[in-house]
Amino acid sequence: MELSLSPSPTQPVRGLAASLIATFGMAATVGGALAFEHIGGYIPCALCLMQRTPYYWGIPIGILAIVTSVVKLPVWLTRSLLSIIGILMLVGAGLGVYHAGVEWHFWEGPATCATTASGVSSNVGDLLGDLDSKHGPSCTDAALRVLGLSFAGWNVIASLILAAIALRSAAKA
Repeated sequence: MELSLSPSPTQPVRGLAASLIATFGMAATVGGALAFEHIGGYIPCALCLMQRTPYYWGIPIGILAIVTSVVKLPVWLTRSLLSIIGILMLVGAGLGVYHAGVEWHFWEGPATCATTASGVSSNVGDLLGDLDSKHGPSCTDAALRVLGLSFAGWNVIASLILAAIALRSAAKA
């Protein structure tokens, strides 16, 4: 009897669909946030920027999970990477809950989020002065609410969906 660490060519690639969905989902979510920032003009607060961190870590890990599936490396490796993605997305959901709670004034946010931005100067000579005097927007004020949820609230939903996809597939892969 021959022991093989990878599936045979006739077996389906395990974890590939979940790896693709999770990775593209993370890229779409953080890409949407970046689009709202750079195209829509919404300046992110410190907590908004912090909520992106799990995505920035998760996307490369998702790419690795895709590669491990396609190259047919051991299934435990793909499962481990999907588990890490799931945990990162749960962290992202936790950050989103914290930020949404700050916006709804359920609890106080960090002291670094207590200031508001009054705009950046268009005068090139004033740009260096702006670095010291201008601060990001307050974490307590939602920049936009869609169906009653702020960006932080929608991040919670996206993170939980992506975590469920990754963790469910990690358990089944």
